[in-house]
Amino acid sequence: MKMLDVPQSGSQAGKTSSHNRYGQYQRTRAIPVNPSSTAQGTMRARLAAASASWRALTDLLRAGWEGLALQMSRSDALGQAYTLNGFGAFVSVNQNLANASLAAVTAAPALVTPPAILTATLTGTAATLSLAYTVTPLGAGEKLMVYASPQRSAGRSFEGDLRLVHVSAAAAASPANIFSAYAARFGTPVLGNKVFVAAHTAVSGFRSGPALTSAVISA
Repeated sequence: MKMLDVPQSGSQAGKTSSHNRYGQYQRTRAIPVNPSSTAQGTMRARLAAASASWRALTDLLRAGWEGLALQMSRSDALGQAYTLNGFGAFVSVNQNLANASLAAVTAAPALVTPPAILTATLTGTAATLSLAYTVTPLGAGEKLMVYASPQRSAGRSFEGDLRLVHVSAAAAASPANIFSAYAARFGTPVLGNKVFVAAHTAVSGFRSGPALTSAVISA
């Protein structure tokens, strides 16, 4: 239900407030899906391990992460900027390292701002799914992280459910062949369906902003 109200996002009682390009709206609150998938189990195990590791840090190490966190800005659902806390920074960096198959760190690293992907073009059929990007190849130590959506209707223009499907080797060259990884996660692409992707570069546990693109699966 569209509404005129102060900007708000979140759930209260049986209603959820959010916004889109047309303004503020409310909908009936939905119960989150709990698929108990392998990917979900892996993520939960990582978060549990991160929590245990955080508790084991010395006060000096935790202070280092608090200092790094103040430099790590994010945007909430209303577009308002905020900074992380120390635990959030610790989880973010080590999650990115784990996704890149790199060892976790206990001491806060110096902040790195990876260069963003400049252009991203997705093409796909029932047997191929390829992401061309620039700059190519990536810089030394940089890896490409590709997050993708489940298959959607071709008429859809926005996607909020993007999940990691591909991490490249360092300094990889375009294009990235993500077909096998995508099919294993979401099934073989179907003619006429739409796939959304977000491409990031990652360096030393830090991830760039996304380059967003999509494609309708063709014959």
